[in-house]
Amino acid sequence: MNILFFEDLGEIAYDTAWDYQEKLLKENLNIKSEWYSTKNTAAPYNLNTKHHLLFCSHPHVYTLGKSGHIENLLINDTRLKELNVSFFKTNRGGDITYHGPGQIVGYPILDLEHFVTDLGKYMRNLEEVMIRMLAEYGIVAGRLSGSTGVWLDADVPDKARKICAMGVRCSRWVTMHGFALNVNTDLKYFDYIVPCGITDKTVTSMQKELGKQVDETEVKNKLIEKMEEVFEAEILTTHQQSYK
Repeated sequence: MNILFFEDLGEIAYDTAWDYQEKLLKENLNIKSEWYSTKNTAAPYNLNTKHHLLFCSHPHVYTLGKSGHIENLLINDTRLKELNVSFFKTNRGGDITYHGPGQIVGYPILDLEHFVTDLGKYMRNLEEVMIRMLAEYGIVAGRLSGSTGVWLDADVPDKARKICAMGVRCSRWVTMHGFALNVNTDLKYFDYIVPCGITDKTVTSMQKELGKQVDETEVKNKLIEKMEEVFEAEILTTHQQSYK
């Protein structure tokens, strides 16, 4: 059984969390480079790479994926400053999205050679984690054909709404970036972008769907439980926060 080392980083600047992910990714890539440079013929699952799961939230920020379109940001720099929102172009997949308070952002740094070397399957597994967790709150979630992320009423065109956005980067089968789950998120910040570049769908949150504030610590605990189920892994908590 694979072990994932879990850290809750709390509220953290987007670029600080990005740098920390890059650090963890690089550590794993260095291990893999050294392994393969020896022309080791043993199975990849013998690689001594480490798996990490980071949870956090960010101050208001818009992030644009490497294949995204800047025109999906609907406001200019002046308005960004007025709203106190940062903006970053990133190296993840996907288009533009919003991160902010009341949202749980998850960054799995996994060596998929220990899981499944299929990025599409990895994304479906992340979606499955969300679907199972939301079901415990009575929220029926699913997938929208042709799109990543987790949706409600995905099969009803005029009602489909996204509750969890996803975008990842994968280098030599090591992942980074991940998911953003709207728990108690202020959804007005999505009005200033075309979320994920999709013009005919809306976004929602657990709070909006349930009509009440949701305990974010409880949600995190349920997410960890479902991660263990879906990825057949054990998650251990660490308090290193070595990004500081």
